[in-house]
Amino acid sequence: MTYQGPSFQFVEEIQWEELSKSGGFGPRTSPLLIKGAVRAWPAWDNWSFDKLADLKRKDGSEVSATFQDGLVEQGVTREPPRLAISPYLRQLGRQAENSVSRGGLLPVERLESLGRDATFHLDWSHMQSFEPNKLYLAQWNILDEFPELRKDFAIRSLWPGWRWTWEFVFMGPANTVTGLHYDFPNNWFCQVRGTKEVILFPPDQSPHLCRSSKYDWGATLSDINISRLGEQPDKRESFAKARGLYACVEAGDALFIPRQNWHAVVSREPSISLAVFGLTPAEIILNGGRSEFKQLLHRAGLYRKNNCTCHKMTPAAKNVV
Repeated sequence: MTYQGPSFQFVEEIQWEELSKSGGFGPRTSPLLIKGAVRAWPAWDNWSFDKLADLKRKDGSEVSATFQDGLVEQGVTREPPRLAISPYLRQLGRQAENSVSRGGLLPVERLESLGRDATFHLDWSHMQSFEPNKLYLAQWNILDEFPELRKDFAIRSLWPGWRWTWEFVFMGPANTVTGLHYDFPNNWFCQVRGTKEVILFPPDQSPHLCRSSKYDWGATLSDINISRLGEQPDKRESFAKARGLYACVEAGDALFIPRQNWHAVVSREPSISLAVFGLTPAEIILNGGRSEFKQLLHRAGLYRKNNCTCHKMTPAAKNVV
């Protein structure tokens, strides 16, 4: 019998032009997909694979970055290689020219046939057709290295008010996967190139999502590996009880992911994404201090040692409470 898994509905969405007419983005605790937001920003023209491949440091040297090797959220943490970005991005650019987005967790034909209020299941067999994250330029602090690129994203036009923000870029081929987890800050997920599928679950679905003891700064991970559900019969049963939301985030879109909303991301095409996390002063006081304290304990080897996404972990590593 085909595994159906959780039931899903579509994430609420709005066109970029309509958002400004409705008074802009205000406080909310549910996800929102803004169609076309990134198309209105300089990043839409400036952030191509080839243009980013041309980046050079001030001294004219080639840019290198630490790559992710394998699926870190649920997989074994491997030694991350440091590689030059230019040949990697040029290869992605060539792949993107020939990419056709048809398959996926919700194939295009089904996606286009469903009404906005529909309840549906995803095609989990899609995840068995590839090996996720063979080499992925994930969580690169590109705006720290090249602060002049910050002007390319008009996040303040979406997110009024002061926030401490930090940004990570994700660049990779089709079929990269970010495993199931939630972050303690809110997140604007900006899709510049390619298409990604995002599944989300509100906090009240946590009992079905198998919280993991594997440590990650700023995030809580799940033991459910959506890439290998066939190998987790006990977790498949729990996962199937969840009720989630689905978003097809196309190039030019921005998705608001509220804090503590579980989510996982699957790329349909070679992609460039920028995740912008933000904390208000109150959130820094209430949540930031607790997270930093755990990080200090972890670095000292007193909290979840050798069971984390930041240090190499072998398959024999045990969960630590």
